[in-house]
Amino acid sequence: MARPQWLDSDRYEFPDPRLALTEPNGLLAIGGDLAPGRLLAAYRAGIFPWFDSDGGPPLWWSPDPRAVLLPKDLRISRSLGKRLRRNDFRVTFDCAFLDVVTECAAPRRGDAGANRGTWITKAMAAAYTELHRLGYAHSVEVWRENSLIGGLYGVSLGRLFFGESMFTRATDASKIALVHLARLLTSWDFPLIDCQMMNPHLESLGAVTISRSTFLAILAHNLRYPDHRGSWRDAAALGRHT
Repeated sequence: MARPQWLDSDRYEFPDPRLALTEPNGLLAIGGDLAPGRLLAAYRAGIFPWFDSDGGPPLWWSPDPRAVLLPKDLRISRSLGKRLRRNDFRVTFDCAFLDVVTECAAPRRGDAGANRGTWITKAMAAAYTELHRLGYAHSVEVWRENSLIGGLYGVSLGRLFFGESMFTRATDASKIALVHLARLLTSWDFPLIDCQMMNPHLESLGAVTISRSTFLAILAHNLRYPDHRGSWRDAAALGRHT
């Protein structure tokens, strides 16, 4: 019976994603840590961490099929379009990363499926905050006056954005964040946002599934481009006008 591979704690190498289990779908490896070098090596190989307790070892996944969203194909409902035109909110990039991660880690609320819940452990939050400090992880924040009402965060490498989580405290706030991210990524010629695993919320936004092999080919091609590393704070205006 196939089993996930235990990672060497001293090396940032992963097994071939094609060796991932079919049940549970995509489980590839166990162990290691959440050091920046290991996380970046994982994303570059089409692998991501997903586990629900710091008491056990990290679990690493590469599911087949893979959920992705093409920025240009983001589905904007009539009601969301009205909210966007009303423009009674403010959108920023990389201005409150830790706050966004903290909100994403809180119990699920608001838009169905907008928050994958408490799988964001303290160790995960700290690891992605370090990636943000290094210029690889980014957040989008939606504000009403001075209150943070929605947002999302993820990792950017080459011409790909790997979405991690979203949250909302007001109707459609997480979707507004996604719209502004999609506009920005379209202006930068990013072909897709990695959504990892499909759920009804993502499907309603226009996400589709592609085979692991197709995803890995797209990944390899787009990692050839320079990283958009560093703060995206000045990206809000660009995303708004594309």
